[in-house]
This record gives sequence, structure tokens and C-alpha cells, in this order.
Amino acid sequence: MMHTYNIWERLLFLPAHVDHHKLTNSLQDKTILITGASSGIGEQLAYLLGHLPVHLILVARRGEKLVAMKREIEKGSATVSVFRADLREADEMEDFLTFLHQQSGGVDFVVNNAGLSIRRSIWDSLHRYHDFTRTMAINYFAPVQLLMSVIPLLKQNQGQIINVSTINTSLLPLPYWAAYQASKSAFDTWFRSVAPELNEIGISTTSIYLPLVKTPMILPTAAYQNMPAMSAYHVAQIIAKSMYTKRKTIMPWWLIFGQLASIFGRGLWEWKAPGILRKREK
Repeated sequence: MMHTYNIWERLLFLPAHVDHHKLTNSLQDKTILITGASSGIGEQLAYLLGHLPVHLILVARRGEKLVAMKREIEKGSATVSVFRADLREADEMEDFLTFLHQQSGGVDFVVNNAGLSIRRSIWDSLHRYHDFTRTMAINYFAPVQLLMSVIPLLKQNQGQIINVSTINTSLLPLPYWAAYQASKSAFDTWFRSVAPELNEIGISTTSIYLPLVKTPMILPTAAYQNMPAMSAYHVAQIIAKSMYTKRKTIMPWWLIFGQLASIFGRGLWEWKAPGILRKREK
């Protein structure tokens, strides 16, 4: 559920008022695929939608957690199919795609939520090329392969793709985040590039750009523990609302100021950054 926001968080993260009547009418008897469903945003979204007469397909690496979620969610109105898979693994992805194409009603919504975040200095990464391959594998290659397979199903059902992205794709690249930001930006660019073609054939596309979110993914970064962050449940509400509003782009109200600062402050940052980093490392 939503953690209690402090005054800054209440100002930064405006509430998402979900019209449950519209949501129910839009989703009734629909099939909704959620990747990265066993924790964080994906888990909260699954529980939120579990009160509706929908078919949820939940995929993640933790099979036992998915089974427990299925048991709990099916006490409500939803039916749940779970599939344990690491979408970075070619054989597991192929098995999952086969499973999806066996669904009698196809797929109506795809929520691309699975992801991996790494914060590491380039100096600590020189012998860790795998940091870059594994972030690209789950943040870029996996969703591209998944969507290219299910686009025909979505076309048939006039469905919707919702990409859970990050505000970092719209801001100046930051030190220590090369692997994460490059991979998220790659998929964001791919998705925005194909969106007009998908829209033309009746598939809705939504990009949701998120700031810091309180999920297990941020736990390894100690500096994040006291920073303003959205709750995973709040994000789940935003995703659910987008399923009936069909908004193409959703971002924090203040992101436009960050984008302007990124444009006008690029030269200053590139000039000042080396000195700032030297002081931090001392």
C-alpha cells in the first residue's frame, strides 16, 4: 500500500484519482500481462487489478512468490496465470512467448515493468562488462523481443502497451548510472519510434516516466533511503488510470523544469562535474 508521504513528497507526487467504474468497464474480461510482477510496482498493480473481473498474467523470476500471489489474488474477482521466467534467458523467453500465444483470448494489455538498476562508477566497472550486458538484456532486448511477438495479438484486440520508464531518459546522463540509463534510454527511444505505427493500427501506447520509487530495486543505494520517493502503490494507481484514459505520456508535473535545466545547464555541468566528482572521491 502507499507509504505515508512527507510534505515534500505530497508536493512532488500529486495523487492519482482512479475512477473505479471507468476502470472496471475498460478492463472487464480483459487479459493483462505484467512483467516483473513479483515485487514492487508489478506486485502492487497485480493486487490493485485483482479486485476486477480480469485475467492477469504475471511473469517474474520468483516462481514461489508468484504462486503465493495467485492464491491471494484469486480470493477476489480476477483469475491469475503465473509463469516463472528470467526474460534475459533465450530459452525461458521462448517458452513464455509460446505460453502467451496459447492464450485463447490473446492479450489486451502489456505492462512492461521488469527492469534492473545498477549504480556503479566506471572505474569499478572496467572488469564488469556483464553489468552492461545484463541491464541491456532486461531493460532493452527482453521487452523488444516480447512486444515484437505479441504485437499481432494486441492488434487483434486493439490493445495497449504501457511502458514503465524513468525520468532519467529525459535528463542529463549522470555519473555512476551509465549501464542503467543507457539501457532505459534505448528502450524508450525504440518504443517512441514504433508508437506512431502501433497507434495507426489501433494499439494504444503509454510511456510513464517515474522519479525515484520505493521498491526493492533502490535498497542497495544507501543515499536513496532518505530521498523523496513515490510509493509503488501510487505508481500502480497511475498505471491503472492510464488503462482507461489512454494518455500517451505521463510524467511528474515538475519534470519540464528538469528538462529545461538539462538543456541550459549541460555545458555548466560538463565543466563542473569533474571537480565535483574529485571532491566526492576524496
